[in-house]
Amino acid sequence: MMKAYRALQRHAEHSIVALGLGLSDFAVLEILLNKGPQKVNDIGRTIGLTSGAITAAVDRLEDQGLLARTSDPGDRRSRIVALTPKGVTCSQDAFASHAAALERAVVALTDEERVTLVALLKKLGLSAQAQWDASKD
Repeated sequence: MMKAYRALQRHAEHSIVALGLGLSDFAVLEILLNKGPQKVNDIGRTIGLTSGAITAAVDRLEDQGLLARTSDPGDRRSRIVALTPKGVTCSQDAFASHAAALERAVVALTDEERVTLVALLKKLGLSAQAQWDASKD
């Protein structure tokens, strides 16, 4: 199982790096593309980055014109980040390229096997997360 995980991880990381993005930058773009504007700290917590690391990632992406920061009207201490039009285009292109790379990586599976695998991985992930969350209480 670990060999399969590592092999797929190499494919995933290579496809991201080939796009000129770091892993944390890619994760930020993914969240913003799929969930819309978010608080900087919420993004950091979701992807497991420290306050300094998420700030650095947001700075890099803002410098590239891919996202913009605004003040949170409900909390003056918080900042909201959102994709710019350039960021939306870049994110969509990046995810299409990434998805194609992962499709090539799983070519050995039939369509039916892929559906089954995804369902099982979701089930496993939800169960493992629920057990982890319960152990924290």
